[in-house]
Amino acid sequence: MSSTTAMTALEAELAALIVGALQLEVTPEEIDPEAPLFGEGLGLDSIDALEMALAISRKYGFQLRSDDERNGRIFASLRSLAAHVEKNRVG
Repeated sequence: MSSTTAMTALEAELAALIVGALQLEVTPEEIDPEAPLFGEGLGLDSIDALEMALAISRKYGFQLRSDDERNGRIFASLRSLAAHVEKNRVG
């Protein structure tokens, strides 16, 4: 899972948040920002998505809704999640 693509500061922050919230057995630096978060990438599941959404809403001050039709794109990778957080975070 080692990354050939450098992470932005927000991507690194989100990677650390995800690893901590989900108690993953990888370091934030091992997450490739362009790899899938679900399936063959990090292998996350729908429960993990709920945990991530809760942690993100607490930290960044906006809700990720489970019924948002864009969730497939938002949660596709760390990079796409970071782009969504950047556009929607409060403060």
